[in-house]
Amino acid sequence: MPDITYVDAVMMREMVIAGAALLEKNRDAVNALNVFPVPDGDTGTNMSMTMISAVREMNGKELTTTSQAAAALAKGALRGARGNSGVILSQLFRGFAKSLDGVDKATPIQIADAFKVSADTAYKAVMKPKEGTILTVARVIAEHAVKQAQQQPNDVLALFRVVLTSGESILKQTQEMLPVLKQAGVVDAGGRGLLLLLTGADAVLRGEQIEDAQVDMSGDFHTEAEVVDDHDALDEIHFAYCTEFLVQNLLPEVREADIVSFRRKLNRIGDCVMVVGDQTLLKVHVHTNEPGKALQYAAMLGEMDEIKIDNMLQQKREKDALGTPAAPLKDFGMVSVSLGQGFSAIFKDLGVDSVVDGGQTMNPSIEDLQKAVDSVPADTVFVLPNNGNITLAARQVAELSEKRVIVIPTKNVAMGIAAVVAFQPDFPAEDNEQRMNEAAQRVRTGTVTYAVRDSEYQDMHIKAGSIIGLTNGEVTCSGDSTDAISMELLRGLVTEDDGLITVYYGEDTQREDAENLAAKVAEEFCTCDVEVHSGGQPLYYYLLSVE
Repeated sequence: MPDITYVDAVMMREMVIAGAALLEKNRDAVNALNVFPVPDGDTGTNMSMTMISAVREMNGKELTTTSQAAAALAKGALRGARGNSGVILSQLFRGFAKSLDGVDKATPIQIADAFKVSADTAYKAVMKPKEGTILTVARVIAEHAVKQAQQQPNDVLALFRVVLTSGESILKQTQEMLPVLKQAGVVDAGGRGLLLLLTGADAVLRGEQIEDAQVDMSGDFHTEAEVVDDHDALDEIHFAYCTEFLVQNLLPEVREADIVSFRRKLNRIGDCVMVVGDQTLLKVHVHTNEPGKALQYAAMLGEMDEIKIDNMLQQKREKDALGTPAAPLKDFGMVSVSLGQGFSAIFKDLGVDSVVDGGQTMNPSIEDLQKAVDSVPADTVFVLPNNGNITLAARQVAELSEKRVIVIPTKNVAMGIAAVVAFQPDFPAEDNEQRMNEAAQRVRTGTVTYAVRDSEYQDMHIKAGSIIGLTNGEVTCSGDSTDAISMELLRGLVTEDDGLITVYYGEDTQREDAENLAAKVAEEFCTCDVEVHSGGQPLYYYLLSVE
């Protein structure tokens, strides 16, 4: 294996994605380690959802430096942080990004220093930090990483070997640091979650497939321990409302001292207080019996967004009273990923039960798809990913779900629409799967968008800002006119056997322009019916469907 002397933006993105995938894969195992009050959420789930937000932010950016990648990671994690474990994780990433600010490609020494700043930042974010938690694991990892980088300043692989070894060692010791962990016979859940992220990152460095990455968690549980589970008792919940929100667009006069004062006020009215971020964005979490007062305090700092107030007492009652789930209301259901408001409306009109926003620029997470599948009152759920990059996530949902999930590997929304139209509710699942697959494959599509930079592709010289046409995801033509490119695409798509051409126009295209294009299409391809629909898709002026 060749030496790896630095981590660039591309590698960092892949490392984060792999770590998030491995955490998601082992989410239930991490949840099983959680011995703290359940109503505030499980550690594995909270950390995974935080990572999903972080990955989404990174995938939505064009990242050219390690600094940019780390900044996107930190921003996404902060915005999507769930529960205490998620918030602490976001602060680890915040410190990591701060240390790598301005770095083009991170060397082992820079990465080790970033681990150190990461741990320091997370410790400062917690009002009363406890040893034996994710904080301890992060701190010890950082200490060993700094020593290792000094010894081998040009070996990233060696650095991560030490990181994982030291991390596993200190994780085993967390049980002796916190009585509640020792009593339950488990190691710290947050620490295990952090090591799963780092293990996934290490797998990428070694060129391993994340599916093959194995983590030995057998030592995380000690069944001989005496388990006393009193955390589900209602009288354990002294503050009923789990309150979370963002404070953004802070007032110009707000200073760090004001944020400290805000944190102190929250501690007077509740516990589990987290106020993290900076003077551009704050993430707030508190358990309190006075959520209105918490919001009142926040309003003195700036604007509030993404307010979430959960009644933990009621959640506990519902959990205790939960019996056998009601029987599904129907045999079949459908979930579809949609690229825009117009397509969403079309799918709903066609009878799709749940529509998930997403597409080329913003892939929905496994969690998003799982929630959509769970929301459908059916035994069998057909999932239409409508994008090649989402198909794997959909198949992961099929493995995780207790329902029967059938993934139709549609590559775009036009294929998805064709598949939905082919569905027959009275047919068996196997027949519908075949019908929907065949209908989707009959559709041929072209898309019209613009070039974001100068490039050379095959025999074409493409200028930034020019109009380009893509067939099956590959650029096939370039020019100055959306109509001209659209017609050129169709000439390569339409055959004498086709009978329908559909023009789906995007959010940046006027309906009048789309209808003018449709008139030209109808004139040239006179044997085909031509339809015009609002797709509402971002970035793409037109999606052209032929069948």
